[in-house]
Order: sequence, then C-alpha cells, then structure tokens
Amino acid sequence: MIQQRARTGQGALSGAPPGGCVILGRVSRTFKNLSEPLPNELRERGRLEQGRVLSLDLGEKRVGVAVSDERRLSVRPLEALPRTSWKRLLVAVSDLCRSFDVARVVVGLPLRLDGGEGEAAADARRIARNLELSIKLPVSMQDERLTSKAAEEELRAAGLTADEIKTRVDSEAAAIILRDFLEGGGDT
Repeated sequence: MIQQRARTGQGALSGAPPGGCVILGRVSRTFKNLSEPLPNELRERGRLEQGRVLSLDLGEKRVGVAVSDERRLSVRPLEALPRTSWKRLLVAVSDLCRSFDVARVVVGLPLRLDGGEGEAAADARRIARNLELSIKLPVSMQDERLTSKAAEEELRAAGLTADEIKTRVDSEAAAIILRDFLEGGGDT
C-alpha cells in the first residue's frame, strides 16, 4: 500500500518549501469569501481544519515524530524520541504539543498486511487513548502499513548512509503517516 508521492522542488505560491517540508496536494474547490462557513463535507473531512498536527510513529526503540504547518500544507520530520516509559513519552509529547501549538495528534496504527490488528495495533490504540485523556487534544489513528519501508527507501534514494537512515527513519515514517492523514482528510 505504498503510494507514489509526488514531490516538487518549488512551492506553488512562495518559492521552495522550508527544508524537510513537502507541499501537499491542492484543495480542489476555491472559496471566494474566506469568512463564509465551510461546507460540512470539507469540515468533516478535516481538510481545511486549521492548526498544527503532530504525528507519532511508535517503534520498539524510538518514536518517530513529525509536525505540519498551521495550515496543514507541509510536513516536516522532527528528531525521534527514545521509546522509554509511558510517563517520559507523555512529558515529551506534551512538551512538543505546547511548543508547536498543536491542535491534533495522529498516532500510526500498525495494521497487519491483511488489515487485521495484532498486539502492536492494540498497544498503539491504548497509547492513543491514554494520550487523548492526558493531553486534552483530539487524537486520531492512521494506517501506517509499510511506512517504515517507504521511509527507508526515500532516505536511501536521497543518498543517506546506513547510520543516518537508522536515526531518521522513524521520524520520516511519522512524516509519511501525517501526509497520508492530511491528504486523506480522515480519522481512523
């Protein structure tokens, strides 16, 4: 389920995107008066919802992290967090949410290739539920099948060494999870 992701070297309106950012697809409908209410279909899909989104890829040793811009047009990976205790993860995620003024958190849901849920998916759902209760922000789940593989391939194609790939793959996977969430406009 690896999707081809088009990347451009130039931003559509203001030159090149900031380093590590990817410009997402265009909104297919134009609004003449931005103060008029948005159609329910777009509001429900979250496509034009405002505020930064933080994405987490829960690995066994590290938690990949990525964040969107306020308008949800670009995504950039951040430094991965070590996967330690729940309390340390909660403190680190809370600090990131505060420092980036996050409006929503997305947690990768590691489904099996057949779409079923195993132990890792149950763990991700438990962490997402606990995060939502603790940080008082909406938390969504996003299918993350094959995102680590896609991230590794992207980093290898960019010419990174094996050591660089190892330290960046989790956050690059979180960026893919976040792009998929924003492009799909959905909540799992």
